Amino acid sequence: MAAKLTKGFWPKTANIILRNRILIIFLITGFTIFMAMQWQYMRFSSSQTNLLPDDHPVNQQYQDFLSKFGEEGNAVVFAIRDSALFKPENFNRWNKLSKQLGAFPEVEFVLSTDNLQELVKDNEKQEFKMQPLISRELTTQKEIDSITNHLFNNLPFYENLIYNKESRTLRTIVYLDKDIVNTSVRKDFILQDLNTLVKNFEKETSLDVHISGMPYVRTMNSQNIIDEIGKFILAALGVTSIIFFFFFRSIRATFISMCVVIIGVMWAFGLLGLLQYEITVLTALIPPLIIVIGIPNCIFLINKYQQEVKKHGNQALSLQRVISKIGNATLMTNITTASGFATFIITDSKLLKEFGIVASINIIGIFIISLLIIPIAYSFMPLPKTKHLKHLNKKWIDAFVSWMESIVRHRRISVYIVSIAVLVLSIIGIYQIRISGSPIEDMPKNAEFFHDIRFFEKEFKGIMPVEIVVDTKTPKGVLKPATLKRMNQLGEVIEEIPELSTPVSVVNLIKYSKQAFYNGLPKYYQLPTSQENSFIMDVARKSSNNSDLLKTFVDSTGQSARITTFMRDVTTSRMEQIEERLLENIAKIFPAERYNVYMTGSALLFLKGTKYLVKNLIMSLALAIGLIALFMAYLFRSFRMIIISLIPNLLPLVITAGIMGFVGVPIKPSTILVFSIAFGISVDDTIHFLAKYRQELTANNWRIEKSVYNALRETGVSMFYTSIVLFFGFSVFVISNFGGTVALGSLVSATLLLAMLANLILLPSLLLSLEKSIANKQTLKKPQIDILPQDEHSN
Repeated sequence: MAAKLTKGFWPKTANIILRNRILIIFLITGFTIFMAMQWQYMRFSSSQTNLLPDDHPVNQQYQDFLSKFGEEGNAVVFAIRDSALFKPENFNRWNKLSKQLGAFPEVEFVLSTDNLQELVKDNEKQEFKMQPLISRELTTQKEIDSITNHLFNNLPFYENLIYNKESRTLRTIVYLDKDIVNTSVRKDFILQDLNTLVKNFEKETSLDVHISGMPYVRTMNSQNIIDEIGKFILAALGVTSIIFFFFFRSIRATFISMCVVIIGVMWAFGLLGLLQYEITVLTALIPPLIIVIGIPNCIFLINKYQQEVKKHGNQALSLQRVISKIGNATLMTNITTASGFATFIITDSKLLKEFGIVASINIIGIFIISLLIIPIAYSFMPLPKTKHLKHLNKKWIDAFVSWMESIVRHRRISVYIVSIAVLVLSIIGIYQIRISGSPIEDMPKNAEFFHDIRFFEKEFKGIMPVEIVVDTKTPKGVLKPATLKRMNQLGEVIEEIPELSTPVSVVNLIKYSKQAFYNGLPKYYQLPTSQENSFIMDVARKSSNNSDLLKTFVDSTGQSARITTFMRDVTTSRMEQIEERLLENIAKIFPAERYNVYMTGSALLFLKGTKYLVKNLIMSLALAIGLIALFMAYLFRSFRMIIISLIPNLLPLVITAGIMGFVGVPIKPSTILVFSIAFGISVDDTIHFLAKYRQELTANNWRIEKSVYNALRETGVSMFYTSIVLFFGFSVFVISNFGGTVALGSLVSATLLLAMLANLILLPSLLLSLEKSIANKQTLKKPQIDILPQDEHSN
């Protein structure tokens, strides 16, 4: 019944399309204009990528931290490592830069040598007070030397916060308004105002300023993504159009195909605006993906049209048959491709969900565009000339198909031996794959801001914040001596870990208070003893300045405190070791019945998010494989056909995973996408081949060998064309500055090339070897849907 309905549906569809050409052109034009109008609602991601769902315990802890202490990643840091900085004119200009930055409404406050405060004891009032380190402009070298020596030698509170004592690197910290950190205001301020001020400073002083901090890194990174979108689209259009023209040698066919994919790109951007999704590193890939995936549709449709014209020269009949014979096959292949992307929708990650929704909808959209525009465009044009049909008889293509046929016919055992050997090697490689949870690994390595990240890692041990929250379970419990002592113990553990920076917490402030109590002597920078504690803390409580400083480290109730440290870019396994060591010490130092202590921060959040994402994407890949298996079962009603169809598509994935292990490409959010994308696309060739094979079985009275070779000759050309387009199309991503995008492009390209060879060599070999037992009409039932009509002779 389904077959009869399908058989009647496509001829009717062809009639509707060709009889309503003008109306359809107006509808497509109108809808394209509507989608173009949605571009105004497109926005680029300003917030930090969160890979975890809202209800995940790690995410809930992070949100709890933000509710108590506010946004953690709101600091932009500037540093100079140059002895010339300490010349009077340069030092004063550095302090002036701090004043200029502090004048902007986007800045909450600035911590620098310009406004550095020294905690001192007021003996008259018996309280601590803050007095400026620099009260006037310094004019002589002697004054600057005196101030810097005092800072480096007598104020350990600021060590590794404002200065590195060994290298004499000075740092300025600009804390942005927490309300703008995750908005476009942050981006505009950094790109326009902040960068301009720094460039002017560098021009005037000839000093090199290093800039970093999570707001700055995120801004520069997202700007790189924006800059690459146009580059990808132009590269994808250029590469696919050149290959398309090389195959068809027709400017007309190339122009029509480019129009199809350009409209598809316009719809893709429009859908992002319509759904009000942010453009992220993933959704930025969708427009070039639409170009790469849309071109094979054009190849199948135009190739069929030219074959029909060559066969009988009747344009109306050729266009009718293009839609009625290729329409269903192209629909099915686009559905399987869209299914590969749609499996991302089941993940709990907002980032992947949005990517899956937009990609899958646009893949179906590009199918509709190509099915409508190509026949209608050709209906207004004269018949193709003889020179445009010459590609159908290219000798090198025939030689390629003959070579494959020869391998299948004479070297099947060799094919199996090579396949098994490669499979074993790949499995060995898979065991060497590592997972990467580094948020900066994919960032452009040649970018200036990436070099600055490495600079801050060397000078101040990193920029990625790790937060430890200590909940004492009682109001004002943080300042109790026992709690401070325990926090200090944990701080000592943190200092022993080379990848973590010196921790900053309320403990540092209490130590500074004791130093101030003893007239600023550096040797007293330590926690008060039990005898000292009562009178030092009594002085501290009277000091209003201390209360202001406390707000940074302690929540409003005095019940919870934060310990902040920064982490270098390390491997995932090392990050897990650090986390394990810290949690082990937390459990020892803080009794669970008296304290609730947890770790959070963007570095830890990204690590947990990556691991969660890998788990979800493995599930989505399994679902994609299951969906394709069900699809094959629905079409062919044979368990053996399901196995035969999956092997040529799973083997390339295993080989790619093995290559990743041997080459050292880690599993991360960008590379894990390779498998679902490649599987969804590569299975299209299998469907085309098996559909043609099914028709040949019927036409040749169930003679397997003849049917396999006929199917190989008929489908080989189109499969080769589309695979080459896909290979070079995805290869455009290697021009990216982002390591993850480069890996995605090269791995998908390699996987699709392997899948083509598997579908043209391994699949026919398996059919010849394993399909004999169902080579009769009783055991091989007619499929529910005829993908291609029985008189179809080419894809």
